[in-house]
Amino acid sequence: MKENSDYIYVEKKRTKFLGLPLYFTRYSIGEDKLNIRRGFLNIVEDDTYMYKVQDVRLTHSLMERIFRLGTVICFTGDTTDPKLELKSIRHSAEIKEYLIRASEEARLRRRTRYNVEVSADDDDDIDTND
Repeated sequence: MKENSDYIYVEKKRTKFLGLPLYFTRYSIGEDKLNIRRGFLNIVEDDTYMYKVQDVRLTHSLMERIFRLGTVICFTGDTTDPKLELKSIRHSAEIKEYLIRASEEARLRRRTRYNVEVSADDDDDIDTND
């Protein structure tokens, strides 16, 4: 689970059958950023800073529950990847809790916060007494 001093968690995507790490996808989670590295011949890396993580969801399919795996979905303010999925990983509940805590701490360190967009079409809330 813990590997490199730069990252708190390093997990690999696993098969839903037997939970074996047969995929070439690695998830690295540090205090300041989340890194997803995919591929064998062609490697693609996606990063997002922790302060951009807005919400975290944990899902378990039946096969994932049988083999003690889970999928952590991070909703971010990142334009290239607004939804990052850490698919079929071990320690998914622990990682989800860490992501929630680390993202809040990163926002406090940077003195940022995420905002909810409100469109001009939301006129239902306005009380007009004509």
